Amino acid sequence: MRNRCGAKRCLSCGTRRTNSAARSAWLAGLAVASLATLAVAEDYYVSNAGDDRNDGRSPDKPWRTIVRVNAHPLQPGDVVRLKRGDSWREQLVPRSGGEKGHVTYSAYGSGDKPLLLGSVEKNDPKDWTRDSGNIWVTTQPTATGKELLKNPSFAADLAEWNLHYEQGAKAVLARDTADADSPPAACRVTCAKPGQSGSHIQLYTSGMAIEQGKVYRLIFRAKSTKPFVLNYPNLMSSGPPWIGYTSSRWLGRKQITTEWATGEKFYKAGVTAKDARLTFFLGDAFPEGAILHLDSLSFAECEGSGLLTSDVGNIIFDGEKSCGVKKFKESELKTQGDYWYDEDAHVVKLCSAKNPAEHYADIECAIREHVIDQSGKCYVVYELLAVKYGAAHGIGGGSTHHIIVRDCDFAYIGGGDQSGGEHTVRFGNGVEFWGTAHDCLVERCRLWEIYDAALTNQSSGPNTPQINIVYRNNLIWNSEYSFEYWNRPEKSETRNVRFENNTCLFAGYGWGHTQRPDPSGRHLCFYTSPARATDICVRNNVFFEAKGNAFFCWTWPRQAILDLKIDHNAWHQSSGAMVRFWNKDKAKDASYEMARFQAYQKDWGMEPHSIVADPDLVDPTKADLHLKKGSPCIDAGGDYGLKADFEGTPRPQGKATDIGAYEFKQ
Repeated sequence: MRNRCGAKRCLSCGTRRTNSAARSAWLAGLAVASLATLAVAEDYYVSNAGDDRNDGRSPDKPWRTIVRVNAHPLQPGDVVRLKRGDSWREQLVPRSGGEKGHVTYSAYGSGDKPLLLGSVEKNDPKDWTRDSGNIWVTTQPTATGKELLKNPSFAADLAEWNLHYEQGAKAVLARDTADADSPPAACRVTCAKPGQSGSHIQLYTSGMAIEQGKVYRLIFRAKSTKPFVLNYPNLMSSGPPWIGYTSSRWLGRKQITTEWATGEKFYKAGVTAKDARLTFFLGDAFPEGAILHLDSLSFAECEGSGLLTSDVGNIIFDGEKSCGVKKFKESELKTQGDYWYDEDAHVVKLCSAKNPAEHYADIECAIREHVIDQSGKCYVVYELLAVKYGAAHGIGGGSTHHIIVRDCDFAYIGGGDQSGGEHTVRFGNGVEFWGTAHDCLVERCRLWEIYDAALTNQSSGPNTPQINIVYRNNLIWNSEYSFEYWNRPEKSETRNVRFENNTCLFAGYGWGHTQRPDPSGRHLCFYTSPARATDICVRNNVFFEAKGNAFFCWTWPRQAILDLKIDHNAWHQSSGAMVRFWNKDKAKDASYEMARFQAYQKDWGMEPHSIVADPDLVDPTKADLHLKKGSPCIDAGGDYGLKADFEGTPRPQGKATDIGAYEFKQ
């Protein structure tokens, strides 16, 4: 019995097929999908000059917003075309296609690629007020719109609120008793027994109507007889499949003490729905015997634009001439361009000699959201798009398959704090396939100034398959990692991942390197990955200059390293350890400088056809990464089935395929 997607075990139908049959079907499918999406049903057009009341079916009657695009029930084969030269500050949430065709997001018209921005512009002097000295602060959001809670102060019977507990956890919801600081309308939740998960005790209210793209403010007062850290509530559906309704996946936390304190959180709705639910997940944080007092809740619509609803992970100044330096404590703001995001007040504080909007010609505050959030999506094509200034990932989201990303640009991505508070682990990646992923392709893209990895597939399990993922003919520069890979735990599986004919320069030379708590600078970064792995291929790539190591493979057993299919690459690194392994079997560092590449080849029996040489590119400083005549990469590659280069030039042009994304035209 054949499955529907070509993987060894299809995640949709669960059937199996042989490795050879699966791979043949998959490669054939990629070849077809790379030329055109099948079964085109409708084309829809989007322009800054459009109107969401239009039908969107012609360039003369385009839609205006990405919100309108997200809301439309696109079908397999449909194509959404964004006008070249236009830009949008909205998160794209794609629709899935199916076996009859992908849903495609593309471009029309002439000029620059349509630009999807994950940032908020702060160019008006009125956007900033002086806090003190050289510290300036953005305007705090205000909730002046409709109140969504029917009874913000809690009715006598608490009818609007519900308490759920399970898995042995137990809690009690009741009206509070009056005291000097608390009116008698407040409620209290008593923890009789905590749970192992937040979902084991849930306090929630439901039935609210929200609109995609709008921002809502939650505010409340709280105290507890025992201090604990409260996760801000999720905005989600009221029933199965219990999906999130906010465009931000990281909501932050509030320290609850024995004294009354105010909690405040802003939510940007990712959908339009009439069944929105606010859920406090208390189970694993609530101390046994604690009494949580809640009062004065409000969930109201915010008016206006430019709200900094999530962490600002980067500030891009003056059309990418410079970037801000993120600090995690307000006291660290010392020099021009230093900034701190106040996660409680949802404002940025920036050190500047004068009003920032007068000091800088342009200020882009990158918000901690994926510019494109494809969580749970399949059969989607993104082509001819520019994706910039998002502080999470350019394209991110778990549980995906049959995704194609081609001819797109990604720049100034990442920097958002992952956990809130005084933490230093920061997003993000240009294109990430997180968790379960299969049958995905990234080709002919340009990626630069990425805080973490330009391209990556990674997972922390459990039992996660990552199968048939290809990255080919891409241009990557000034990213912390050109390609990062890991998959955990042991029960997970990685199979047939290919990183081929890419040109990668200056790993670790990007905007975020000096700000990182863990500056690395690696072209290939393979962290601890105990998952079963076969057919991981790294071939025909240019790897030129890295701040740290060009090839870093840490804690992998020797045999796992030897199982990598890596060859026909061109390496160049003028200083430091170019190849660095931790030889787990001998418990010692195995490092090789560029001059000792032959020793690396001999000691490990790897890369017999790879070379160490300057690739001799036309002008790397201006991102012209074509090969010059006489480049050692010409005719030095292997034939791994790739028939064209970044520009569509047939391979080979000479005696053999060239190394890198470009084929030299003889």
